[in-house]
Amino acid sequence: MSRTLTVAVDAMGGDKAPDMVIRGADVALERDPHLDFVLVGDEKRIATLVEKTRRLKKRNPIIVHTDKAVGAADKPSVALRTGRGSSMRMAIDAVADGRADCVVSAGNTGALMAMAKFVLRPVPGIDRPAIAGVFPTLRGESAMLDLGANIDCDATNLVQFAIMGQIFARTVLGLERPVVGLLNVGSEEQKGHEAIREAATILREIKDMPFDFHGFVEGDDIPSGTVDVVVTDGFSGNIALKTAEGTSRLIGQFLRDAFRSSLMSKVGYLLARSAVGQLRQRMDPRRYNGAVFLGLNGIAVKSHGGTDALGFANAIGVAADMARHGFLDTVKTELAAAGVNKTSEDRKVVATA
Repeated sequence: MSRTLTVAVDAMGGDKAPDMVIRGADVALERDPHLDFVLVGDEKRIATLVEKTRRLKKRNPIIVHTDKAVGAADKPSVALRTGRGSSMRMAIDAVADGRADCVVSAGNTGALMAMAKFVLRPVPGIDRPAIAGVFPTLRGESAMLDLGANIDCDATNLVQFAIMGQIFARTVLGLERPVVGLLNVGSEEQKGHEAIREAATILREIKDMPFDFHGFVEGDDIPSGTVDVVVTDGFSGNIALKTAEGTSRLIGQFLRDAFRSSLMSKVGYLLARSAVGQLRQRMDPRRYNGAVFLGLNGIAVKSHGGTDALGFANAIGVAADMARHGFLDTVKTELAAAGVNKTSEDRKVVATA
């Protein structure tokens, strides 16, 4: 039997909060009834919405009141300095205090990362937390990190991302032995800058770990599903993410335009409606909602701000999977086993000793 988990939710984060957030929590309970919630935000509005739900109201969620919320346009530094009493910060505090197993927010990404890093702190041995997400591929699904938290990365950062990414793939995607690749401008060993070549050397030398290192992959390998985990710096990762999202919208618009272009096209749509429905479902961004901040001493998941209840429920599901499968303990154990649990600062001290 699954153990009951407590999810802290920033009820005021997102374009359609708190309505979307509360309905999302209710949908999440349909899939995983062993969830309790700490809902942080405007108590009166939240309580009214909870009463309209089928499942959530039966769980008697804890509502923590605050009338302060982080704005979508707030700078991370300002949010960190002034947002102590905000719904986002108080939801993160619930994890740090042990009142919740994980936190989910659809609010400001930069502010959430800054607050989560400040409150939860990085896992010992991790230089920089990374943002990980899931991509649809021809073979199923793959994980990718970093998606924007770290613009410049050295070899150690990339190796640590690889270790965390393959644990994420095992936890969330259910893969027994993920295949890991480094995103590069070519597959040849001499391609790429020094940091990525050095990271590849280190990953090839790691033995007795529950993943396989493929080597370098290129941009077209991402949708092909050549590897299960794509590792890159936040600059390239964010560009890849936004390109994929834009391409998905472009294909969707092209299909709509094509099927509306003539009477015969409309008839063709009726004949192909089932297949189009399958395509739409496969490319539905709500299925892949939930970017995870890996490398923190607590589980924090960022939902897309413009998602709906189904998408937010998926983000909650990702957080619950990671908490239930002991993601944090596994990261600490496997970092040590791989010999990459020392930060850059640690290695500088050893080198100068």
